[in-house]
Amino acid sequence: MKRLMDAADRYLRDCTWKDIAVLKFCLLALGVMLGIAVPARKKRASAWLASLVFVGTYVPLMTKFLPYLLNGRETAEEKWL
Repeated sequence: MKRLMDAADRYLRDCTWKDIAVLKFCLLALGVMLGIAVPARKKRASAWLASLVFVGTYVPLMTKFLPYLLNGRETAEEKWL
């Protein structure tokens, strides 16, 4: 698993925001296809689970991003460049 995570870190260092956007669209399409495949009787539970995952991931991401947006904060790496 460590090898997989290291490879992902190296890949992300070389990505641009456009590459990440394409990755997100890919995952969105996968989520839509999986959502369509969920039986009708389980759609409500799936929707709740998806909502919890969304909130649980969106809040930390925005908490980390907002200082960059509001203050024009530079990363430690950019300060040295």
